[in-house]
Amino acid sequence: MAWLRAIMQTGTENMKSIAEIKNEFAQAGDGELFALFDKYANDERAGVAGLILQYQKKIEKLEMERRRLDVMRSYEREYAHYGLVCGIDEAGRGPLAGPVVAGAVILPENCEILYLNDSKQLSEKRREALFDEIKEKAVAWGIGMASPARIDEINILQATYEAMREAVSALDPAPQVLLNDAVRIPGISLPQVPIIKGDAKSLSIAAASVLAKVTRDRLMREYDKVMPEYGFAAHKGYGSAMHIEALKKYGPSPIHRKTFIGNFV
Repeated sequence: MAWLRAIMQTGTENMKSIAEIKNEFAQAGDGELFALFDKYANDERAGVAGLILQYQKKIEKLEMERRRLDVMRSYEREYAHYGLVCGIDEAGRGPLAGPVVAGAVILPENCEILYLNDSKQLSEKRREALFDEIKEKAVAWGIGMASPARIDEINILQATYEAMREAVSALDPAPQVLLNDAVRIPGISLPQVPIIKGDAKSLSIAAASVLAKVTRDRLMREYDKVMPEYGFAAHKGYGSAMHIEALKKYGPSPIHRKTFIGNFV
């Protein structure tokens, strides 16, 4: 029986700890996980079985996300025969203060940016992470902006169009077709495809929405450092109760839109 105990002891000594196996899974790429599932399929420890289940669910979630992204590339595929497809969106049409900002993005064919979606559906932390990834992976990207004074001068719709034209003009290489979130931009001769709720249906429009939103939010946080009494970092210039109360107390700041605040001051 001594020989049997020796064999059993050797097997136990050679068995990896759950912590070691957990680290092995953590270090594995997506394509390596299936090999690990097979490798530890017969390990009867509950901790190992739990690890396998956890990573199987992770793969299922990843596959669902990739299917969602594939659906969001449908407009890009449909209009690819034009050449470079550009998505356009804006942020900040509704606030009482601050600029309106437009983003324009050309993504490479079959570009994968996991969890990219309409910026309004994303957390601030996710938007910030995606902002850098979009710029890194894009064929080209551009930002346009119209100031509060310009909004008061020509109205918010025309100012939005102006910001969008500026964003498109910043692209190098230039696009051959534009996918727009719901609007048709005057003053641009390129073919345009207005898509209702486009930021949730088109990957390149979603990317543009993230660039516009993050750029504007960062700017409003900078304004907050100069004029903290208005709370711009918290509400980004939108008409929250906190903002309206500050507006009534301190009056309009240099970045308030005079044509938007008549009901409050």
